[in-house]
Amino acid sequence: MKIAFYGSSLLSSYWNGAATYYRGILKALAARGYDITFYEPDAFERQQHRDIDPPAWAKVVVYPATDEGLRSVLAEAPKADVVVKASGVGVFDRELIEAMRTAPRPDALRIFWDVDAAATLDEMRGDPAHPVRTTLPEIDLVLTYGGGPPVIDAYTAMGARECIPVYNALDPETHHPAPADPRFNADLALLANRLPDREARIEEFFLRAASLAPERSFLLGGNGWHDKAMPENVRAIGHVGTADHNAFNCTPQAVLNVARDSMAAIGFSPATRVFEAAGAAACLITDAWEGIELFLKPDSEVLVARDGQDVAEHLATLTPDRARAIGEAARARVLAEHSYDLRGAQVDAILKSQRPRERKAA
Repeated sequence: MKIAFYGSSLLSSYWNGAATYYRGILKALAARGYDITFYEPDAFERQQHRDIDPPAWAKVVVYPATDEGLRSVLAEAPKADVVVKASGVGVFDRELIEAMRTAPRPDALRIFWDVDAAATLDEMRGDPAHPVRTTLPEIDLVLTYGGGPPVIDAYTAMGARECIPVYNALDPETHHPAPADPRFNADLALLANRLPDREARIEEFFLRAASLAPERSFLLGGNGWHDKAMPENVRAIGHVGTADHNAFNCTPQAVLNVARDSMAAIGFSPATRVFEAAGAAACLITDAWEGIELFLKPDSEVLVARDGQDVAEHLATLTPDRARAIGEAARARVLAEHSYDLRGAQVDAILKSQRPRERKAA
């Protein structure tokens, strides 16, 4: 079965947090015999900051971010049995979703894969003419990166035929325990790009915690923080490529996850970082959100914080032995229940169960 996947980038995680999610899911599908072509625009300097070479398990087509470039890759859609438009490509999102009406073959399965469902739903509620909302009648299936029952209910209420969450997970070949690296020495580390809908939560859970624990060292990785005022015990190091994620997670005593506003509000949306950290057997502290216990057990597999004060208190009582025990328990849990191999099996079953609705040929 051939899949044409139109997304932000498979090759680069630069300003592209969905990269490891795409890699994990599509690698697992390729192992099940799917023939995958990933179409990504040459935009936002991602091609200058590649984390991986084109993989053996997918063909990657990088197209110019021009009208002609877009037309060239849409012309490839009729070759595919499954055509996927992901959210958040960053350029031509409207044109790509509208092309789902006409570009695929009439018998092809058409999927909208939303990697930021809470934000997309907020946009659609405020705009009845939103291109995703108006195209839903032509979409066979909505898959989401998370969100659980609230997202399923919202999408079906807006006309989605079916909406199924496919959660983030772990690829143990990519994310695993690694030797400590002195570049990442810290009591607490956070890996997060600076985004408007997460900055206030990072100020609370990370920067305020640093202010409350001046004797502790804090490390911040990610884009956009160079001009942000921070406590003296916080060291910002900029973009951290995926090749360094294992060392980044394994070196500090603990690592922090901070959800974006919309994902925290809706719950059931574990970030990729949660599984990367668990796969590396890191001791993870996460901000509180509904549904965390479906993925990791609070207090034994993850530490949960309601605010920066909780984060500081966790650090004050955390010992190396307890941090190690929490990390090892988290790794065992995600290997057993939250691997991309299991997610690939889930998507394989979904695709094989789907029947595209009847359409007139364009």
